[in-house]
Amino acid sequence: MASLNPYLNFAGNCAEAFDFYRSVFGGEFDGLMKFSDAPPDPAAPLDPALADLVMHVSLPLGDSVLMGSDVPAEMGTVTPGNTAYVCVSQDSVDEGARVFNGLTAGGDVEMPFGKQFWGDYFGSGTDKFGIKWMVDVADPEAGTGG
Repeated sequence: MASLNPYLNFAGNCAEAFDFYRSVFGGEFDGLMKFSDAPPDPAAPLDPALADLVMHVSLPLGDSVLMGSDVPAEMGTVTPGNTAYVCVSQDSVDEGARVFNGLTAGGDVEMPFGKQFWGDYFGSGTDKFGIKWMVDVADPEAGTGG
């Protein structure tokens, strides 16, 4: 079975963002490597300004993993946009509301979390790091014949 694991890029604040995500979702990092953790390359010495940037971090979330890294200017430009959302499905309305409120704290709410016409509880917004999120809880009454 295939799985989908979002990988987020940041312009120098990956560690701060992932500490924030860990505070919202709980759990512990499965891995955290900084650029200074890579083996030295005499042909391309590490710029000291990059030493503390995150090369890779992973935060397990249920059966998925949220991953990310900083992108130094030499590797490209990070431009937050509206071409993708990270959608998080929760098991209860209370947990969905908690996660939605946590993710959008200091950010922007696009659609407030609440009961939607299709039956689910849903909300969308952008966190304070420019990442777009959707939080969904399947209609709690769907399995009860209601």
